[in-house]
Amino acid sequence: MRIEDFDYELPVELIAQTPLDERDSCRLMVLDRSKGTVEHRHFYDILDYVNPGDCLVLNDSRVIPARMYGIKEGTGAHIELLLIKRIEGDKWECMVRPGKRLHEGDTVRLAGRTETVPAGSEEPECGYILVNGIEKDFCAHILGIHDRDNGTRLVEFEYDGIFMERLEEIGSMPLPPYITRPAEDSDREMYQTVYSRIDGSVAAPTAGLHFTKELLRQAEAKGVRIAYVTLHVGIGTFRPVKVDVIEEHKMHFEECSIDEENAAVINDTIDSGGRIISVGTTSTRTLESMNENGHVKDGKTSTGIFIYPGYEFRIVDSLITNFHLPKSTLLMLISALYDREKILEAYAEAVKEGYRFFSYGDAMLII
Repeated sequence: MRIEDFDYELPVELIAQTPLDERDSCRLMVLDRSKGTVEHRHFYDILDYVNPGDCLVLNDSRVIPARMYGIKEGTGAHIELLLIKRIEGDKWECMVRPGKRLHEGDTVRLAGRTETVPAGSEEPECGYILVNGIEKDFCAHILGIHDRDNGTRLVEFEYDGIFMERLEEIGSMPLPPYITRPAEDSDREMYQTVYSRIDGSVAAPTAGLHFTKELLRQAEAKGVRIAYVTLHVGIGTFRPVKVDVIEEHKMHFEECSIDEENAAVINDTIDSGGRIISVGTTSTRTLESMNENGHVKDGKTSTGIFIYPGYEFRIVDSLITNFHLPKSTLLMLISALYDREKILEAYAEAVKEGYRFFSYGDAMLII
C-alpha cells in the first residue's frame, strides 16, 4: 500500500490547541463495524457501548516534563533539549535544537521557566527565551551522536539532588509539535491521564485523557473490568512515514510490559467471552506484541510492531482512540481494525462536523 492511501484534508483550525475543561465532555464518534453506522455522541456516553464482562485496557505510563532549555557554555546560544529515553544512569538519548550548535564535549547550563519569544523580536533558534536564570548545579554534557539517522545525541546530566525531582522543577511538558503554544502549568495535569503512575513517556497516550476517575468508577460499578499495561511513548509517535510504500517503514522501538495480575484479568476476559476494548493505539500495540496463542503473556519487551491493513488482530476486539495525523502509522493501525475507506469517510465526516483533532481533540470508538 502507498502512503497517499492514508491522506486526508484537515483544516488547521480543527487541530486542538487546548484541552476542554471537563475531560469527558469531548465529542465521541462511534463506528459500528457490524452495522456500518456512524453515531455522534459525547465521551461521557462511552459506557453505553461497554458491557459487563468486557475489559477496558489502559496504558498507565506517565509523561515526564521532558523538554528543557538552557545556554551553551562559551557562546550563550539558547538550546532546547528533549529527553527521549534513559540509556543508563544519568545518560539519556535526547533531541536537541538547534543541533548544529552542539558537538561532543559541549555543555549546556539548564534554565528554569521560559516564555515564547515576542513577535517581531530577534528570535533565538529554539523559539524561546529564558526568564528566570540559569541553574548553577544542573547541566547537560554532550557525549556525542546517539542515532545519526534521527539526529539524537547522547547526553549525560550533572546535578545535585534527585534527577526526577529536578526535572519536575524546571522541565516542561513535551506537547506535540502541532500544538503551537508553549506548555503551561495546567498541561502538567491535563496532558496526563488520571490513572498514570509509571514515569517514562515523552508523549501522552492521548485516548486515555478523556477518562475521569468517576467514569472509571462507573465502569467498574457496571461490571466492566479494568486492566493496565505500560508502554512508554517515544518520540517516534510523531515521526512521519518517509517511504512511499508503507510496508517498507520501520517503526521506532518502545518499551512495554504487562504484569502477571493484569495479564490474568485480560486472559480471563478472553476466556469468559468478554471483549478486550483497548484504550489507545499504545495499549493496542502492547496487547498485540504480548500475544501468545490468543492470550497475553506477562513480562516486558521492546516492541517495534507495525500494524497496518492486512494485519490480523489476536487480542483487541474494540478500540477507543483519538483522531490521528494524515499519513501516520496510527491512522494505518485503525485502518487495519476497520476498513481504510470507511475510516477515511468517517474522518471526512468528522471534518465536516467540526470535530477537534489530535492529542487534545475528540475521540472515536470502533466497535
